[in-house]
Amino acid sequence: MHELDAIDRRILNVLQRHGRISNAELAERVHLSPSACHRRVQRLEQTGVIAGYVALLDPRRLGRPTTVFVEITLSGQTEDILDAFEREVALIPDVLECHLTAGSADYLLKLSVRDTEDFARIHRRYLARLPGVAQMHSSFSLRTVCQTTALPV
Repeated sequence: MHELDAIDRRILNVLQRHGRISNAELAERVHLSPSACHRRVQRLEQTGVIAGYVALLDPRRLGRPTTVFVEITLSGQTEDILDAFEREVALIPDVLECHLTAGSADYLLKLSVRDTEDFARIHRRYLARLPGVAQMHSSFSLRTVCQTTALPV
């Protein structure tokens, strides 16, 4: 694990919220020279603390206003069953996240869909065909109360 100092943390906080900020503006915000700031950002990238840069899209504007969470319980916990499930679920384009969980289900999926009909299509075409599935429970999000991609640093 990379040891972060206060300046690294300030850089990360700014970049998480303003990924397209120029190096000059970033340096000004964190009170560094542009060259020192650039070196620190490069080090954070090289050590993997900064894993990448993305554009965050608005699902509503893309016609995918509905978030669905799907809890999946598998028929067993053998490595073959887990591997087969994980391999196949990773191929489903509508799955935004898939988490192996401890609790009432084995996996929790997050999907972004157009509406209930779109989810029914995805369910029939992909989810119902996943290997090793014993049970599936779906929950539709009514409203997003809070959401962030920024990690506390």
